[in-house]
Order: sequence, then C-alpha cells, then structure tokens
Amino acid sequence: MSTLINAASFLILVGLGVVALGIQVMALSDCLRTPTSDFQRVYKRTKLFWGALTGASAFFGFIFLIGPVTSSLAYGMLIPPGIGFNLLLNLAAVTAASVYLADVRPALAEVRGRGKGNQNRGSSW
Repeated sequence: MSTLINAASFLILVGLGVVALGIQVMALSDCLRTPTSDFQRVYKRTKLFWGALTGASAFFGFIFLIGPVTSSLAYGMLIPPGIGFNLLLNLAAVTAASVYLADVRPALAEVRGRGKGNQNRGSSW
C-alpha cells in the first residue's frame, strides 16, 4: 500500500512539475525573443529584469524535477519530490513566470501589433 501511495504522489508531483516547467520555459523564451525597446514602450520593467526573473524561474523548475527523477532512476524505486522548501520555491517561480505571461506579454503583444484590437489585420507575413 505504501508503494502505491509513493507512486501516486510521485506521478502527481512530477506531472505538476512538468506543467510548471513548461510555463516557466515558455515565459523565458518569450522574454528572450522580445526586443528591449518593446519593454520600454509599454513602461514595464526592463528586459534584463524579466529575463533574470524568468530565467531563475526556469532554473528552479528544473531543479524541482531533476532531484526526484534522478534519485528514482538511481535507486530503482519512485521517490516523490519533497513537500517542503523546494516545492515552495517552485511555486514562487511558476507564479513569477505566470505574472510575466498574464501581465507583461499581452502588453508587449499590443505594442508589436498583435494585441486585442488588431485581430482583423490579417497575417503579419
């Protein structure tokens, strides 16, 4: 019974960690592709600030996943991630990436001409 609970908690926490890492990497890649001048035009923080924040976010998301996965492979049994400081750190990291995606990215999209009022413009190609 204990093995079943360990396997279930491992799958749930690692699955949520993979989703969080996807959000963090998406925020980082969008931030790195955006020109510095766009950040200045929307009066948000600098590209360096958001790049560092989303980069640290992706790093902590990777750290959250790499520990349980490698230890499970090394020991041959599923060892779920600890529900402690590492989980709290990853929660803060995915929150920072989500703030970028929910607040900064839409403002940048309006500056680039892909915002809410420009759906009927056609293709940018």
